[in-house]
Amino acid sequence: MTTPSDRSWVSTAIQIIEADFNRSSDTHLLRVPLSGVPGAALYLKDESTHPSGSLKHRLARSLFLYGLCNGWIGPETTIIEASSGSTAVSEAYFARMLGLRFIAVMPRSTSAEKIAQIAFYGGESHFVDSPAEMYTESARLAEALGGHYMDQFTFAERATDWRGNNNIAESIFSQMAHEEHPVPAWIVVGAGTGGTSATLGRYIRYRRLQTRLCLADPEASVFHRHLADRSVCTTSEAPSLIEGIGRPRCEPSFIPELIDEAYAVPDVASIAAARVLSRRIGRSCGGSTGTNLWAVAQIISDMAKRGERGSIVTLLCDSGERYRSTHLDDAWLNQRGIETGPAEEAMDRFFETGLFTAMTGPDARWSRS
Repeated sequence: MTTPSDRSWVSTAIQIIEADFNRSSDTHLLRVPLSGVPGAALYLKDESTHPSGSLKHRLARSLFLYGLCNGWIGPETTIIEASSGSTAVSEAYFARMLGLRFIAVMPRSTSAEKIAQIAFYGGESHFVDSPAEMYTESARLAEALGGHYMDQFTFAERATDWRGNNNIAESIFSQMAHEEHPVPAWIVVGAGTGGTSATLGRYIRYRRLQTRLCLADPEASVFHRHLADRSVCTTSEAPSLIEGIGRPRCEPSFIPELIDEAYAVPDVASIAAARVLSRRIGRSCGGSTGTNLWAVAQIISDMAKRGERGSIVTLLCDSGERYRSTHLDDAWLNQRGIETGPAEEAMDRFFETGLFTAMTGPDARWSRS
């Protein structure tokens, strides 16, 4: 039972989170030059500028408010989360702000930079051998410690107010208002929990907009397979090297009905695209941003062939600085037999000419139409 003192603490905790939100200006929407496709305007929503450094800052804030308002989090609650990195970093940020213990359950393969950032915010890392083990181990820890398992994969889509309240969808469309093509033809996102794609897809329908939503998904992920065949809900493939997006099972927060098109993107293409984009915009991008860009290039190339004009928005999810020991390390790539040269050339050619060769088979694309 919640005591009056706990209610007072919860009230203060919500005020602290809201004050942090007030101090943080909205993330920028960057226009990316496309000399080879004058009819298309590409924009990046730069989520790396959040205080905790990634798109997951929005989710972590929503999950904490959701847990506080549901009475699940009190002044002595240990917070546990299953996360491959960025959500854990952001949740550690908010847990420290509220003076709560935080434990991230993550695969051993998580980048050293993300582990260090979790520790910087006072969080603890608890490792498992496989991403599939994170769920049960997180629940076990929460039970053993009398803590609260945040469970981003279940609660991401319901913790966020998709109608407004400065969610990412409202922010994008507000910032696009004075552009040449203010209503994007496409928004391209990845999915880890599915919360961001759910927020965007719902908002698009709620505002009666013609924007279509594209899922950029790692090849090893189950989401694009599930879109093609709803009976497929898991995959036993080796995990993707791209952290934060793609899952071995369909998560409860992923809503396939909101997706209009999907592309399966090889890891080498994601890493190559992130490297090319980093050089072209002068700021470092993580691999999931490269996944988005690979799908964007296919959409824009098809638009150009049809003579269509319009804007396309995608996300810069986090900084490449979190991957200095992995995606940005040539020795790390060589150890895994990853050669990004051909894919980088394909992406550079797209920026210069608007022509794009995806280097993937026809089954790599799914469309609702």
